[in-house]
Amino acid sequence: MALLELHGLSKQFGGLAAVDGLDLAIPPGEVRGLIGPNGAGKTTAFNMISGVYKPTKGRVIFDGKDITGLPAHEVARRQLSRTFQLTTLFREFTVLRNLLAAYHLFCKAGFWNSVLNTSRSKKEEDQFMENALETLRFLGIEDLKNEIAKNLPYGHQRVMTLGMALILRPKLLMLDEPVSGMNLQETKNMMDKIKETRDKKNVTIFLVEHNMKAVMDICDCITVLSFGKKIAEGTPQEIKTNPAVIEAYLGVEDHVA
Repeated sequence: MALLELHGLSKQFGGLAAVDGLDLAIPPGEVRGLIGPNGAGKTTAFNMISGVYKPTKGRVIFDGKDITGLPAHEVARRQLSRTFQLTTLFREFTVLRNLLAAYHLFCKAGFWNSVLNTSRSKKEEDQFMENALETLRFLGIEDLKNEIAKNLPYGHQRVMTLGMALILRPKLLMLDEPVSGMNLQETKNMMDKIKETRDKKNVTIFLVEHNMKAVMDICDCITVLSFGKKIAEGTPQEIKTNPAVIEAYLGVEDHVA
């Protein structure tokens, strides 16, 4: 059974169909890419799945349950978490406090309890702390736990936002342009960490990314959108040579080679 299923998912803004009748199924353990030219509807699709937008039509089925239209915090509680295109963090907090804040935002203990150190029980707080430290160890940035987020290099900030999603212990992790703005070494480090997340933590990955080399190197299957519609789906090799994909990218074959 698929972990994530989309059935006729659509979103209209006024008279414009940003996503139009998207069908998709992602099995557990897969790394799935979602690509397409600018304005193809990729982030809109992510926003509908993760509860940022309510679909105009269609259904989102996650782990066998209909989550269509649920708010983002309810989706996250069902172990579906995501990152965003822009680095989203609490800039004045330490790295560790950022992870704890993300955890409390979506868990029973309130966010401000965490910030003000007034959590309901020390046992619960200890559990959150160990989860956060384990996540930082996995990402290789435990030594930065007391650094202020805004002082980190950009690449480390992006890794930290990955940690803020992983601390929720997701079954499905959605990554919106995870290597955007990174240099070659930062990109390699991030893609290696994404692979480890799938292989060592048994997390299914669904990512949007414009770096085609990264997409082709890491994804098991790729779905291609153009003007809100799915135009192709298959292995990286199949996508590289698909005429509809090449046409959608305006004939710039190098971008999908």
